[in-house]
Amino acid sequence: MFSDYIVYADESGSPVLDGIDPNFPIFVLSKVLVAKEIYRSQIVPAIQKLKFDFTGHDQLILHERDIRRQSAGFAFLQTGKDVRTRFLEAVNALVASADMQVVATVIDKEQLKVRYAEPWSPYDVALYLCLERTLEFLLSRNQQGCLLHVVFESRGAREDAELELRFRRITANEGHWGHRRLDFSTIRWEPVFADKRSNSAGLQLADLVARPIGLKALRPLQTNQAFDIIRSKLLHGSFKSFP
Repeated sequence: MFSDYIVYADESGSPVLDGIDPNFPIFVLSKVLVAKEIYRSQIVPAIQKLKFDFTGHDQLILHERDIRRQSAGFAFLQTGKDVRTRFLEAVNALVASADMQVVATVIDKEQLKVRYAEPWSPYDVALYLCLERTLEFLLSRNQQGCLLHVVFESRGAREDAELELRFRRITANEGHWGHRRLDFSTIRWEPVFADKRSNSAGLQLADLVARPIGLKALRPLQTNQAFDIIRSKLLHGSFKSFP
């Protein structure tokens, strides 16, 4: 039996511990959890409408970095402040209205290196902690025994194979961090790797929420309108920080 929910994952920052960027010394993994019926009937049409309203077609892929830089398919944002304001307000309204849960983990890479002589991979830790919260959510929604698909953006054959191995080890209860011992086998987990060009609405939502969460972790006192919108979507009202 398939789960009533589907999960989409994306990231912000690099999981590599060498050559840490002083301007963004963190790694963020975000997951969007959404009921399939809501995704099909509400979220996908809303994203398509936004694209039609601003570009006349639905092939635009919402990518936070390109929006911020007004590059690639978002060069139209350079035409004037009014266009930029209307578009950003529409994106914010889209995220605000989306009936979804967000699970996110922020890894402070500098602190990880300081605290541990042989630190774990930031991606491995973030993935475990996100899956841990995802499991809790699913069990609270009576999804025991159901087949859940977790969609990741494809990074290439080698990278996808490595991530799939990490994912399957965690969901087979072969890796634990901390004192908690959750039984991941109560859910049947299946990773799915989607090409960016697949134009997945769920992956685009996961991309839009990742960086604002990271910026909130880096500069908690700084005004962050995007995070203020995301906050109400966060499972338990917060993101996980490590270490």
